Amino acid sequence: MAFSDVREYTHLTDEEVEAIGRELDQIRKEIEESRGQADRDYILRIIKIQRRLAAAGRITLFASFFPPAWLLGTVMLGSAKILENIEIGHNTMHGQWDWMNDPEIHSSNWEWDTTQPAEQWKHSHNYIHHQFTNVIGHDNDIGYGILRMTRDQKWHPVNLGQPVYNALLALFFEWGVALHDLDIGAIRKGEKNPKVLKRQLKQIYKKVGKQALKDYIVYPALTGPFWLRTLTANATANLMRNVWAYLVIFCGHFPDGAVHFTEEELEDETRAEWYLRQMLGSANFEGSKLTHLMSGQLGYQIEHHLFPDLPSNRYAEVAVKVKDLCKRYDIPYTTGPLGRQYMQVLRTIMKLSLPDKLTSHDPPPTAPRGEQRGRRLKDEERPRARSELGHWSSSAA
Repeated sequence: MAFSDVREYTHLTDEEVEAIGRELDQIRKEIEESRGQADRDYILRIIKIQRRLAAAGRITLFASFFPPAWLLGTVMLGSAKILENIEIGHNTMHGQWDWMNDPEIHSSNWEWDTTQPAEQWKHSHNYIHHQFTNVIGHDNDIGYGILRMTRDQKWHPVNLGQPVYNALLALFFEWGVALHDLDIGAIRKGEKNPKVLKRQLKQIYKKVGKQALKDYIVYPALTGPFWLRTLTANATANLMRNVWAYLVIFCGHFPDGAVHFTEEELEDETRAEWYLRQMLGSANFEGSKLTHLMSGQLGYQIEHHLFPDLPSNRYAEVAVKVKDLCKRYDIPYTTGPLGRQYMQVLRTIMKLSLPDKLTSHDPPPTAPRGEQRGRRLKDEERPRARSELGHWSSSAA
């Protein structure tokens, strides 16, 4: 069993797979060689906007006794937290701006405004999730340890509560993320190194304390008699950030078309096959420029998974080339309106809360396995590309 047997790719020859890899390498090279002042100006401008927005929000909350001021201050603060969390923090910790050699905007130094320590995020997300995207048993982002997101995960009566767990995860997303690198599954099985666990818990305790002190004690206290209104505003701003981050992440990984893989499919995986797995295991969503900005450009999740360390402001132009490549090689390119993508995610969560025998098997299936897997075709059995038609034909051109 190998990745080359995944149904969506059985029409590709080994030479075509490697050709796809070379094209994607070339796209990376072009972006790397063209990075410059415009990209630098972009991220510095976004950081300046974010900090001014946060400051304006907190200043406005000094007048929080006036309801419109409370609402305006809360929205500005929540928007600033979203920008810092996704477009700035997430992308900076991926090393997207390391080429600038600016110590303030470097993956080794950045600590973001949320409860998970940056060190743990870079391990659980940059390494585990991006290296083993949608690989069952490796990628803990598949359901975050509390949701059943594929039929390959055995159903248990506890899954009946998924609608509730999902709502709680959305509302308290930063807290779920804070515990993510602990690997709850490994802890339950007794496989977690106690020394590592102790060190991680100390880091989390320190970071949570710092965040709680800032948002729920210091800033509320600064507004004097209006401290309670400021506290509720800060909590609401964090809630805004939590729900939006949850929405962006789930719509990038669990809509119809995002396939899950088994450990066996990683055997002897080449760089080109890694590219293909990222493309099939991710999903994009459509939206305005503002939507993409506030989502850290993760509406281009496919491009992000292909090139996680390239500047996020370049994903839109990369997407044009990746989409063209997918069309030429008849590779699925999953995208759709944000609302539709989330409705598909929500349907999956609801259906998989029930035993399999009670629900139909809607797409996306996990890549077919065992006897049901499509076999690797011989070269003479493969369809040939009809470039003038833009799709695959079973007959020769």
